[in-house]
Amino acid sequence: MNSAADNSPERLVHVPLGERAYDILIGPDLIAHAGGEITARLKGRKAAIVTDEHVAPLYLEALMDSLQTDGIEAVSLTLPAGEKTKSVEPLVAVCDMALSARIERNDCIIALGGGVIGDLAGFAAGIVRRGVRFVQIPTTLLSQVDSSVGGKTGINTRHGKNLLGVFHQPDLVLSDTGALDTLSEREFRAGYAEVAKYGLIDKPDFFAWLEKNWRAVFAGGAARAEAIAISCQAKADVVVEDERETGRRALLNLGHTFGHALEAATQYDSRRLVHGEGVAIGMVLAHRFSARMNLASPDDAARVEAHLKAVGLPTLISDIPGEALPTEVLMNAIAQDKKVKGGQLTFILTHGIGQSFIADDVPASEVQSFLEETQKG
Repeated sequence: MNSAADNSPERLVHVPLGERAYDILIGPDLIAHAGGEITARLKGRKAAIVTDEHVAPLYLEALMDSLQTDGIEAVSLTLPAGEKTKSVEPLVAVCDMALSARIERNDCIIALGGGVIGDLAGFAAGIVRRGVRFVQIPTTLLSQVDSSVGGKTGINTRHGKNLLGVFHQPDLVLSDTGALDTLSEREFRAGYAEVAKYGLIDKPDFFAWLEKNWRAVFAGGAARAEAIAISCQAKADVVVEDERETGRRALLNLGHTFGHALEAATQYDSRRLVHGEGVAIGMVLAHRFSARMNLASPDDAARVEAHLKAVGLPTLISDIPGEALPTEVLMNAIAQDKKVKGGQLTFILTHGIGQSFIADDVPASEVQSFLEETQKG
């Protein structure tokens, strides 16, 4: 994706979690200066880098050179790209690399890549020697505004998405905005869905700003950095209040219950659907379902759909290419969602733009009939 150069000043978002507090740096050229940022904060002098075959040719050499310049001995593991890498075998491979390199508790595992690599590497960092230092270097918009912040790590199983994992906060996040210039339009749009999500949760003014300025965000420069910083601050505020997702943090899952079900139903086939696209459809469904339950105005649901469609995101289940997704398959996936408690469904619903709330004990029959009606168009 071609974009304007980002000459805006570096932004810093601090996540105040006591002994687990950390900084999120947002700006250009951070990969090239990663060694200095890491040595300024961490005592260890060894690092194990986890990346994938798409990102490695672009940034691995620059990162290794920066670490070496600042006296950090590093090894790396390059894995296949894609959601299927979030599984047990790659997790074992990452742990084996770290242990073979004698990574100690003050040393770090570095995630260089998107959300898949961040979730996988973070899980490994949380279990190697019962926890080593962890540095996130997210290279996609989605990972810069979402998965790299907050300490949720995990892998997928045949039962569903992110069902194995630990909470393990990073010690530093380096969001190099220049890395976003290499993204395809589709990848950038998918990440933008998570940016819009923060406005829809509890920042209606931010959503209105995005409606007016999304083209500038896509173009790059100051607007893009500003959108990333606002998103990171929004997530950090929620994480500080509810680190372990026992309450308000669940709001960050707006659109995700439907979205994860769609991903599972398509068997995580990125040719059909990527995570951010699933979230986009999921957020539209959440607003439509809220309107159906007389919780919100249909006008707000239409406004959400119109904006996401304007930026080029899918907004309907029928927008997903390939064969139709049976309601029964979607309901089975929803029943495996991590937010299910005592067999009762929990959804993030809304009273309107920026007025999301946690809805416990949502009747499965209502969800099923809603999906059936939606599928019929």
